[in-house]
Amino acid sequence: MSGYPAPAVKAHHVEPVPRRVRAIVDGETILDTTAALYVWESERYPQYYIPRADIRADLLVKEQDAQSSPLGTAERHALRVGDVERAHAARVFLDSPIPGVAGTVRVQWGAADAWYEEDEQVFVHPRNPYARVDALRSSRIVRVELNGVVLAESDAPVMVFETGLPTRYYLDRTAVNFEHLEPTDTETSCPYKGTTSGYWSARIGEQLEQDIAWAYDFPTRELLPIAGLIAFYNERVDIAIDGVAQERPQSPFSR
Repeated sequence: MSGYPAPAVKAHHVEPVPRRVRAIVDGETILDTTAALYVWESERYPQYYIPRADIRADLLVKEQDAQSSPLGTAERHALRVGDVERAHAARVFLDSPIPGVAGTVRVQWGAADAWYEEDEQVFVHPRNPYARVDALRSSRIVRVELNGVVLAESDAPVMVFETGLPTRYYLDRTAVNFEHLEPTDTETSCPYKGTTSGYWSARIGEQLEQDIAWAYDFPTRELLPIAGLIAFYNERVDIAIDGVAQERPQSPFSR
């Protein structure tokens, strides 16, 4: 038992998306729909499947004849917008054993420059309607160490609880020992928190732990309590809560 809530649905689950979904390539809207489907290709999170009538057919360039997969039979298409061409960008489903999937188009996330739910940009992948992310202030004492060296200690953390993931502990910068941290140019995004504004590696003697901590200076409104705070990968540091050592997660997780 991991101690983290299990996924609420299984792979190949399908539900309607109640939000308007749009995607942009080179300034052009390539799809605009209020009838998208959530399709869980795996248990972690869903993907958007778009009704074929709601994607610009003139931008689809067939690359490959229909191929079979567990999700159904689909043709592979590129996206061509002006001088921009994105290869292997979309699969057009001709039929499927999964109700609702036939007649939809699955556009690869990275094939679009930006995705929107209503008028707000979404990053990395669609947000899972069964995932909850809460940022709660706490007075528990969080201590972060690496090889016996204290990297941070705070009695005013913000704890982020995200479905299926370990708790993340966001700490004030005044609680962080920057003597052992070196900034890096790494930038990542999260569908629930936004885009990171900083990453740090930790150097303890001759050992360098790359990109061990991060911050969101401008998170999404739901995660505003973490703005400007710093979190560390539980998997790579030793964390104690109120003096009780926490087990490191056994497998990698997202931020």
